[in-house]
Amino acid sequence: MANSLVSIQIIPKTKNGEDVIPYVDEAIKVIREAGIKHEVHPLETTMEGEFSELMEVIRRMNERMIEIGSSNVISQVKILYQPEGITMGQLTEKYQ
Repeated sequence: MANSLVSIQIIPKTKNGEDVIPYVDEAIKVIREAGIKHEVHPLETTMEGEFSELMEVIRRMNERMIEIGSSNVISQVKILYQPEGITMGQLTEKYQ
């Protein structure tokens, strides 16, 4: 079972005020390519997995933003670390 839930909002600085959506799409693509269980929400994406693996995905997301033309990136991150295990479903099951 996963030991962490991490929610991230990526805010790339774009050239000349370009739309950030193509950048966000690329960030989500990094998550998908890593095979991480995730849910995309309007203001952030939540991932479920092992803490170190999720931190690596965040590193790659930030690097990808720079690769595609962002001069810098703000990443707002929320972390729930629970060594005995945690899933997104456990936190939301009563609302389903």
